[in-house]
Amino acid sequence: MSVTVITSGLMVRWEPGTRERLQAAAMDLYISRGFDRTTTADIAQAVGLTERTFFRHFTDKREVLLGGQELLERAFLDGVAAAAPDASPLEIVESALSAVATFFPAERRDHSGRRQRIISESPALREREPLKSARPATAVAAALRSRGVPEVTATLAAESGVTVFGVAFATWIADGEERSFPDLEREVLGRLVALAADVTRRDRRSDGSTG
Repeated sequence: MSVTVITSGLMVRWEPGTRERLQAAAMDLYISRGFDRTTTADIAQAVGLTERTFFRHFTDKREVLLGGQELLERAFLDGVAAAAPDASPLEIVESALSAVATFFPAERRDHSGRRQRIISESPALREREPLKSARPATAVAAALRSRGVPEVTATLAAESGVTVFGVAFATWIADGEERSFPDLEREVLGRLVALAADVTRRDRRSDGSTG
């Protein structure tokens, strides 16, 4: 439903969900034409809006896909803050991952998969995405340090947590995958912990320790 608003003698047509409509149109065009061959004018025209309206919601056509990173970062930090005061670095990372998992319910799987396919097919997007993904790790490491976690441990825990998230996400959007995002995060984190424990046991054997 649209609403007509009169402002300074001009009739302005406003429709709810403009940002979401632009995102949906952009996704369809990126899939059908390719990201590089789609312009911001094309996206706006697809939903009957002007290019000027597009730029009220997005800085450029890349932000349609790569925007919202600050919300993901905030979820990581909220998870860190929710961990008990005496939680270990690993427990804090688990809390952060649990918070992030709420962003990926089953109904978002198809959208997330389409988005990732678009990114993987565009060199410009592939180059930019890792830079965006680095922000949560930097933020989580800083939050861990503020809780008294030593520098190296904080960085390692934060980077490991973001890696677990990335591996779980790639698995979640794979064709035929049906497990939930939280289940995949727990599985990947469990494998990382098991791998670290295996390395520790091997090192102890090599130096003759039995403890």
